[in-house]
Amino acid sequence: MHKQTVRYLIGGIFALVIAMGIGRFSYTVILPYMQEAFEFSQATAGYLATSNYLGYLVGAWVAGRLPIGNKRILFLQITLVISILTTAFTGFTNVIIIWYLLRFISGVVSAFIFVVITSLILDQLASSSHMHLSGLFYSGVGIGIALSAVIVSPIQAVFHWNGTWIVLALFSIVLFVLIVLFIKPITPSKQLVESQIISQKTPPQSWIKWLIIAYSLEGLGYIVTGTFIVSIAQESTSFHGDAAFVWFVVGVAAIPSCIVWSKLAQRYGYVKILLISMLLQAIGIVLPALATNSMTLYASAFIFGATFMGITTVCTTLARKLAPVNSHQMIGYLTAGYALGQMIGPSIAGTLASYTNSYQYALVGASLVVMLGGLCLIGGVKYDRSN
Repeated sequence: MHKQTVRYLIGGIFALVIAMGIGRFSYTVILPYMQEAFEFSQATAGYLATSNYLGYLVGAWVAGRLPIGNKRILFLQITLVISILTTAFTGFTNVIIIWYLLRFISGVVSAFIFVVITSLILDQLASSSHMHLSGLFYSGVGIGIALSAVIVSPIQAVFHWNGTWIVLALFSIVLFVLIVLFIKPITPSKQLVESQIISQKTPPQSWIKWLIIAYSLEGLGYIVTGTFIVSIAQESTSFHGDAAFVWFVVGVAAIPSCIVWSKLAQRYGYVKILLISMLLQAIGIVLPALATNSMTLYASAFIFGATFMGITTVCTTLARKLAPVNSHQMIGYLTAGYALGQMIGPSIAGTLASYTNSYQYALVGASLVVMLGGLCLIGGVKYDRSN
């Protein structure tokens, strides 16, 4: 493999660790400590998550329209710095209104980073004929989640909830320096080669609306587990063990999942595998609604981790196949639909949990939504071509 492709892959993984694993999802594992310190409700926790996802929606929508062209790397570096600053500043205040603002800004730049780094890495992999490694790139989210799950509890024990945010920001600075060293501008050599290569049998452009609808419903449903699974474990009297370890299981399952689902999609068809992964995730989401013991929570965490980034991997790779030119625009629109769903999800789930004093109904609803999203893909299965 070309040295430059290796550097881009490593830099891309580190970017996802900063923006997604830490900037977005570390909130899930720090949330119980923040609730314990300030005694705010599940509804408030849901609104805080929603402010981040609203920012993600805005960022994804704007990123799909930005004419950044050959300035993608500079744009990436600026947004990574902002992401790190919002992570750090969260630990310097205990004013909830400011938390809302910081989570919103973090969401905006997370979307920018995700869309830009995805287009950069997928373009590089396509030009070097290594698209089969896209799953390795997306493992950065799982690595970030697993890492935050492992280090948050011991850091929190020493530096409390606020110190945890600051330490995570310091760690992100180290990764940022490596990203700057690894991802540098290159002279385009094989641009648009992919547009000829990808004359494989894929769904027509008119079908992409079903992909966007399905991915939007995935965002609406998956985020309920993504936001509250640690809190569900923490509050359950029948769960025995460290609640943060549940999040660690999510991260560990997510790391290889992108590679596995990507390989399966290449062999059996992208639409078919996307449908299967969403139906499997729907089962995982509903498990804690049946019983909140250790077995169901760990099983739910594993299935959730094994599917949520795999779904993103397959979905964005398929989107790039459908629109290889200006890929950041198509990925931006797709991510915007996803962000809209995940913006609404935590507020509804948090409010429902506060009203019923249980996460059961929220989990059942989330599972049904993801299942419906999967069913939206059925019409595209006929376009799949097995390799």
